[in-house]
Amino acid sequence: MLSPGVESQLHKLPWVCEEGAQNLVVLQGHIDCGSLLGHHAVYHMCFAMAAFFFLFTLLMICVRSSRDPRAAIQNGFWFFKFLILVGITVGAFYIPDGSFSNIWFYFGVVGSFLFILIQLVLFVDFAHSWNQQWLCKAEERDSRAWYAGLFFFTLLFYTLSIAAVTLLFIYYTQPGACHEGKVFISLNLCFCVCVSIIAVLPKVQDAQPNSGLLQASVITLYTMFVTWLALSNVPDQKCNPHLLTDFSNETVLAGPEGYVTRWWDAPSIVGLVIFILCTLFISLRSSDHRQVNSLMQTEERPPILEATQQQQVAAREGRAFDNEQDRVTYSYSFFHFCLVLASLHIMMTLTNWYRPSETQKMISTWTAVWVKICASWAGLLLYLWTLVAPLLLPSRDFS
Repeated sequence: MLSPGVESQLHKLPWVCEEGAQNLVVLQGHIDCGSLLGHHAVYHMCFAMAAFFFLFTLLMICVRSSRDPRAAIQNGFWFFKFLILVGITVGAFYIPDGSFSNIWFYFGVVGSFLFILIQLVLFVDFAHSWNQQWLCKAEERDSRAWYAGLFFFTLLFYTLSIAAVTLLFIYYTQPGACHEGKVFISLNLCFCVCVSIIAVLPKVQDAQPNSGLLQASVITLYTMFVTWLALSNVPDQKCNPHLLTDFSNETVLAGPEGYVTRWWDAPSIVGLVIFILCTLFISLRSSDHRQVNSLMQTEERPPILEATQQQQVAAREGRAFDNEQDRVTYSYSFFHFCLVLASLHIMMTLTNWYRPSETQKMISTWTAVWVKICASWAGLLLYLWTLVAPLLLPSRDFS
């Protein structure tokens, strides 16, 4: 939707520039409407995706096993599901823009905030599994190479985090200005140091032997990344080298072909890569971390058992074997809810968290900054909870 060819076709749609035409801003002889074409289209497209997955979120509530008739919809009827998605997408483009973009922006803010937390949970799970597997291999093979590997990556992640803090101070702060950015960077640095210290405290280690600095280093690096995303939305040109103060300068008239919009700055590219990896991980993961399973509504990874006769027959015939006749291995409804949040997060990432204004321009706001900073703090609190929960609730099993 942001590509030049598609944007030039979107310009022909009735809802693009008609409403609010009296408020259009004319800069350098061109109407500043071209900058909104792809961005409004992304809003409509992601609304369709979110609506589609939200429909299945409601439809799949309380599906306990594959014997439920709704489970067949989850695992089949692909033609009709794609047909529904296409229908919702076409219908979404007929929604009059009006206040739609402004209202949907705030839905995107909330959804993206929650998805950032889900990303952090997935990173905790990934680091935990990584640490546990390498420690087991070190004990099984009596080799120090695995310990050296864990030490190397822990040191690498902390080194990258320190480098990130240094670069953030260089590029996103100025002497005598940018006080908010300085406070955000300093606070997150202090919080990361605190959780790293807590992760290796003797009592925490006794309660969770697999807890260590590798997980803390991954969380520290991710927190610095979210801080970078937040600072890239600061609406002050002095404190934000990525800020598009005059959006029409980023949107040039490309002759009869249409408009060209540039959105792919460094934070957006890195954010998209992490988004894709986390979305794939949501779809493929099977964790052995109980707290993560509780948060993500998934079942513990089952032990590897000898295949039953039915499974062997199904494998020979190339058929799928139904292993959910007794109970499902993940929450269908929560899975679709995660994809609702993913749709909102991709919408905000593609539009740089810019909010449509009354003058038909896209503007950066402090709302985006505070949402991302609060998401980084909430993520650190979530990780801290995974460390101290066994100490605060000794009667519960957190092994």
